[in-house]
Amino acid sequence: MRSRPTHRPSVSMVIIDDNPGSLELLSTALAGDDIAIFTAQDPEEGLDLIYNKHPHLVLTDLVMPKLSGIQVLEHVMEFDPAIDVILMTAHYTSETAVEAIKKGASDYLNKPVSLNVLRERVGRLVEDARRRERSLQLEGELTAANEFQGLVGRSPRMWEVYSRIRRIAAHYRSVLVTGETGTGKDLVAQALHRLSPASPGHYVVLNCSAVVETLFESELFGHLKGSFTGAITDKVGMVEHAHGGTLFLDEIGDMPLSTQAKMLRVLQNQEVQRVGSLATRKVDIRIVAATNHDLKTAVSQGKFREDLYYRLSMVEIHLPRLTERLEDLPLLQRHFISKFASQYKKDIRGMTQRAQIVLTSHSWPGNVRELENAIGHACIMTLNDMIDVQDFPDYLQSMGGVRPFAQIQAPGQTGESVSFEDYERTLIQQALATSNGNQSQAARLLRIGRDALRYKMKKHRL
Repeated sequence: MRSRPTHRPSVSMVIIDDNPGSLELLSTALAGDDIAIFTAQDPEEGLDLIYNKHPHLVLTDLVMPKLSGIQVLEHVMEFDPAIDVILMTAHYTSETAVEAIKKGASDYLNKPVSLNVLRERVGRLVEDARRRERSLQLEGELTAANEFQGLVGRSPRMWEVYSRIRRIAAHYRSVLVTGETGTGKDLVAQALHRLSPASPGHYVVLNCSAVVETLFESELFGHLKGSFTGAITDKVGMVEHAHGGTLFLDEIGDMPLSTQAKMLRVLQNQEVQRVGSLATRKVDIRIVAATNHDLKTAVSQGKFREDLYYRLSMVEIHLPRLTERLEDLPLLQRHFISKFASQYKKDIRGMTQRAQIVLTSHSWPGNVRELENAIGHACIMTLNDMIDVQDFPDYLQSMGGVRPFAQIQAPGQTGESVSFEDYERTLIQQALATSNGNQSQAARLLRIGRDALRYKMKKHRL
């Protein structure tokens, strides 16, 4: 095996041929300043190169010992169907050519191959690969250009959200943020605070659905010592703590009716009264309330005060569902891959085409938060530099219809929580057991090279 050049090129290629003379001829004919060429006489070593180098293009002979070119093609398509594969053979038949194309080959050439024809066919695929690489770079730049205060998107619906935040932030006293669970209401609240004159003050969060009703007023307004059983000291409530800043009331639809009346007084008079006290205290706060409920319906059912609703909804920002802005999906994918790759210190370049298709086909009932969790899971689980279907949570894997690890029962499939280290160790143990200790077979099952497998075996003391 050899490679050229030593600098990082824009496109990489693996050539597999059991004839060393053919390898030398092909690699010399296709050499270029910005093309890295890796060669292997053994098809199993060639697969190791493919798993380790993740090339854009694979050029392989059809008839070889150990593995045929068709088998190499099948392994490559399981690994990443975006890799272009060209098969070459001195035993051309139309049936084999049709089989190769059906299995995902980009081209099928008859030996001896005309070098001019080869350069022209490979040149087209190399240009396509360069465009894909440039597209990945542009996606990263596009994500940065279309991020606003932690919110990511360039759809008209999101630009309208950004515009409303900018216009409202300098002037609001209260804002209602609506949208389904997982759409990013908390990010809107943070953006409003950061862009408002209250940004130097505290940003205080209260999740109304997480507070016991009997303690709600104490949490929100504070209390005096001895005002009720268990009140052993005076307590400052969240409203007072947010003085000079912003109070974010998440899921305000779950606030008890009795508390809503006192909250209205805070909004109207900018004053608070602690539980057990007759005195009121002046506060200077801005309030952002968020809900995934239809508050108009709650008002008609007597579950939410009409006067509080109209006070809050004087200024409203509505966040769209993810399915209402699917044009933002590629940006969000790139954003979360970058975020989690950095967090987990992993080199992840992107996502395979079939993985992107799975994400595009999903209905996303949990919206952006569900997407973030799915990509975070994939970034933890992937053993490669490209996320694929098998890295997603189970419910997304079944949508893809692709189970490359079907021979292996991965840990954590029955609902228990496992760490990445446990997951990786168990996966390697099962791959080795399935292949009866054959490291080459185990590496192919895991879609990694043998060197990578040996490193991981050493790390886990296997």
